[in-house]
Amino acid sequence: MQDRDQYRLFLHLAQTLSYTRTAADCHVSPATLSRTVRRLEAAAGHQLLERGPRGVALTTHGRAFRRYAADALDLWSRYRDGDTTADDLGGHLRVFASVTACHSLLPDLLGPLRTAHPRVHISLRTGDAAAALALLDQDEADLAVAALPARIPATLLAREITHTPLVLVQGRTAPAAEPFSVADEPFVLPRKGLVRTAADQWFRTLGSHPHVAAEADGHEALLTLVALGYGTGVIPGLVLRHSGVRTGLRQLPTPPGLGRLAIGVCIRRADAHRPLVAAAWAATRPGTGPRPGSGEAEAASP
Repeated sequence: MQDRDQYRLFLHLAQTLSYTRTAADCHVSPATLSRTVRRLEAAAGHQLLERGPRGVALTTHGRAFRRYAADALDLWSRYRDGDTTADDLGGHLRVFASVTACHSLLPDLLGPLRTAHPRVHISLRTGDAAAALALLDQDEADLAVAALPARIPATLLAREITHTPLVLVQGRTAPAAEPFSVADEPFVLPRKGLVRTAADQWFRTLGSHPHVAAEADGHEALLTLVALGYGTGVIPGLVLRHSGVRTGLRQLPTPPGLGRLAIGVCIRRADAHRPLVAAAWAATRPGTGPRPGSGEAEAASP
């Protein structure tokens, strides 16, 4: 299969979005890589990649071709191995989840899919939970595990699988104020995302304008700043339980009104008919694996 080397180069480039890195990793010259992309674009009849001031990006046709190339390589592998069964699902499933979700949820969540379809290859990307739905909507992932907003975008389907309360946490060496007063404490908050929105709403409910001593782009970074004594943090309890710095922290009694986050699995509505995505969606229904606090609610925008 002459095209498979070209497909592998393209898939690597689609992952790195760097001609230099892909050329080095795949042991080809940048000129060879560029020629490969041009040949694929000529065969497809569309531009697959574009270069701009911010670097390389996949076009809409490029994202569609990425799925085609991954499926084609999987079919070739099955044919070469002598597997002609029509019902043995394969392919690459791109999953995005936070580090906490990877540790606490994904083994049970994706276990049924791996058991039922061992030829499915899971490509796992981790990062800031606040970016999960945006990356999914931009076709940078096939499935995401993330905190769910009150309203799900119309382009997505989401199902709640668990929930976690928001909690207050301080560094273990920080002096304990009795009683705790929001007005007197510096806070460490997420820079953006659902936790920040919930914290701001809580402060408004209290009629308080807290002193924000520091902001962080991720939950682990936030807990590190709290452990260093910058202030009181607002964090999901699930994150605190699985944090590597939790031994340097203490949780405060949870005040009323702080709320909780729903955690869910999400896919694009337009992908629900794709066999691989449909299988992953079906495998993550409540009851398919042990998940603490799993909910039965399924959310989708009208």
